[in-house]
Amino acid sequence: MPLSVVVSFVVVFALSLLAVSVGLRFFDARRKNQVVEMLHTASGESVTSVSNLLKEIETEKPSGLKRLLSTMQFSKFAAEQIQQAGLSWSANRLMTAMALLMIPGIGLGIMMPFLFNAAATAIALGLLFGSMPYLVVRAKRKKRLSTLEEQFPESLDFLARSMRAGHTFSISLEMLGEEMADPLGQEFRALFNEQNLGAPIDIALRNFSTRVPLLDVRFFTSSVLLQKQTGGNLSEILSRLAYIIRERFRLKGQVQAASAHGRLTATILTLMPICTMLALLFVAPGYLQGMAEDPDGKYLIGGAIVAQVLGNFFIKKIINIKV
Repeated sequence: MPLSVVVSFVVVFALSLLAVSVGLRFFDARRKNQVVEMLHTASGESVTSVSNLLKEIETEKPSGLKRLLSTMQFSKFAAEQIQQAGLSWSANRLMTAMALLMIPGIGLGIMMPFLFNAAATAIALGLLFGSMPYLVVRAKRKKRLSTLEEQFPESLDFLARSMRAGHTFSISLEMLGEEMADPLGQEFRALFNEQNLGAPIDIALRNFSTRVPLLDVRFFTSSVLLQKQTGGNLSEILSRLAYIIRERFRLKGQVQAASAHGRLTATILTLMPICTMLALLFVAPGYLQGMAEDPDGKYLIGGAIVAQVLGNFFIKKIINIKV
């Protein structure tokens, strides 16, 4: 085995261990500060205004080294993603799984150097295998947020009917958490329990909008806090908000029906080269072997993969119409 391949494997493996150790340190620091954050939340030391729920305004942006370090805090970002996905994992577990899956990817890249060389193939496959747990979390998060978005108008109608019947907002939240199906019922139970333990309503709603990062939830929290400060008929506000959300869903369905042809085209254009390559490998195994062994052929293969990824990315951006 060439010395360069061994050195590349040792370097990548050392970087993986370093990433795991850094993740463990971030997780330990987060665990130590968790109790302090919970006490701050319950005591209501931080103040949340109504205006910054729909648009966050940063009074002081970090710069230089502080900004670089803040972007490297993957542990905190991963913990938020896991919480929003509704999983019982921890950031430490996710980062460990990513580091462990990088090892078979690196080994496979060393044994099958189909890219420019063994080191480039090992790095590419290591990153691909290592990103799989994070992609699973992202997929579960997307599915859970979609379910929450579908359940939210019904929850607003429930709150409006309960308040028209004479119940207070807190009692309506408790009833909603007990009657609504998960995952939205779980989030409303957490909202009621947090408020019931002594947290101010603005802090509890702010944490609720953080756990459920939807635009409709921010409209809901803004409406509740605005009604607490200025007064008004909250049940009527919630009923109108539920109607607006349902109308947006109807418009979103029309847009998805109109863009179905583009999504089908993107799927076909993405799968066609892969299916063609697999068919050629099955029918004529030696047909593509010459290109994989030729130095210029490796560059062509790498360029084709990059072009395929970029093409799929831009097609998705074009057909993804925000409503």
